Amino acid sequence: MTALPFALNHMTTPSLPLGAFFELARSLGMSSVEIRNDLAGNAILDGTPAKDVAALAGRHDITIISINALQRFNEWNGARRAEAEELIAYARDCGARALVLVPVNDGTCQADGERQDNLRKALAALKPMLEKAGIVGLVEPLGFEICSLRSKTEAVEAIKAVDGEMTFRLVHDTFHHYLAGEPEIYPGMTGLIHISGVTDGQVAVADLRDSHRVLIDQSDLLDNVGQIRRLRAAGYAGPLSFEPFAAEVHGLADPAAAVRQSVDYIRTHI
Repeated sequence: MTALPFALNHMTTPSLPLGAFFELARSLGMSSVEIRNDLAGNAILDGTPAKDVAALAGRHDITIISINALQRFNEWNGARRAEAEELIAYARDCGARALVLVPVNDGTCQADGERQDNLRKALAALKPMLEKAGIVGLVEPLGFEICSLRSKTEAVEAIKAVDGEMTFRLVHDTFHHYLAGEPEIYPGMTGLIHISGVTDGQVAVADLRDSHRVLIDQSDLLDNVGQIRRLRAAGYAGPLSFEPFAAEVHGLADPAAAVRQSVDYIRTHI
């Protein structure tokens, strides 16, 4: 079996400037990263031009696999279109391969019928924009009970309804897959796996939040190893991108050592 292609999401070390983040990835033997548009004081929010990000990635021999993310993508309106145009252009100009699409996650737009229509409308509008730029749209269902898109099956049905199989792929997030409780996986439609662990057994599944997401070790409760093994056995060969949100990870004095330890644990058990 091929080596596990690990990648690093900037959420792993959100306080590191982009150049230092790229250096960290390379020091870990990773050449693929995800950059974000929600990190204050960092590219993209600090106004760093996309061409400068592309040049920096080139100097470090880094591939930007995605920009994370267009938020509330399935609430399609004029403001969202403008935001999408800006992010897609930035992705194109910085050399990113894909744009992560995150659904409304505040308890609205959940009604049966309404949420499926909203999803198809957004995908149909995004499809020509993404195709023109040569960017993949990575649809990420979230497992939270308040989310408007929890089901990968629903996402796949909508992608097929707009003939979007060449334009869109799923993000299989191991945390959200666990929360959603949906057994189906779609390895052939999956473009990216986000990995993070949960070790706090005192928190009910319904109460788990991003703040509980840590690096994966032997105490992981989400069965990351099982999820990864199952997807890879079914043909998925793409990146496994670390995306821990917990403050204790962000505060690590030596993030490289911690990520390396997690990589070794996963490699040993897959």
